[in-house]
Amino acid sequence: MAKVKLAIIYYSSTGTNYQMAQYAADAAREMGADVKVLKVPELAPPEAIASNPAWQAHHDRTREVPIASAADVEWADAIIFSVPTRFGNVPSQFKQFMDTLGGLWAQGKTANKVVSAMSSAQNPHGGQEATILALYTSMYHWGTIVAAPGFTDASAYTSGGNPYGTSVTAREDGVIDEGTIAAIKHQARRTVTVAQWIKAGQAQ
Repeated sequence: MAKVKLAIIYYSSTGTNYQMAQYAADAAREMGADVKVLKVPELAPPEAIASNPAWQAHHDRTREVPIASAADVEWADAIIFSVPTRFGNVPSQFKQFMDTLGGLWAQGKTANKVVSAMSSAQNPHGGQEATILALYTSMYHWGTIVAAPGFTDASAYTSGGNPYGTSVTAREDGVIDEGTIAAIKHQARRTVTVAQWIKAGQAQ
């Protein structure tokens, strides 16, 4: 099977989506994918970050994670996005990153990439599904092939039953339950598998 280049692009203030990105990366690498884990730039002022100890701690802990760029998007055959919800939509940090990619889109370089998305919120119905669907709206403009997990694995039923993308209820202790970890890993494997099919078809 063709080796897939996967970019996992996330935004995380206190660490939940960073963890989700790591679990997805582990599963994709087990399938032989070439994986980059990348964060979008932080836009919040230092005083806002410092006002929340968990935010400051995570910000400091992940300073060495590479910043996502248009070149990374162009490089990737497949992309998994992981972002928290902000009032049922994507965070401003992520939206700003997306808004820098107009040139890439105009050149047709976002078309036919395989994309999947995950999200989190502080409560079970905090807008995770709406956030993922809002992100997918942009992906349809890009011309991507959306690889939502649907109910293609039993883990969908142990992780809250979100068919659009794995959603997490963020906990203060930062723990993600085993059922949800299984769903994240299945979603990553599914994304890589669909990208393998696309690459194989393009090579013929």
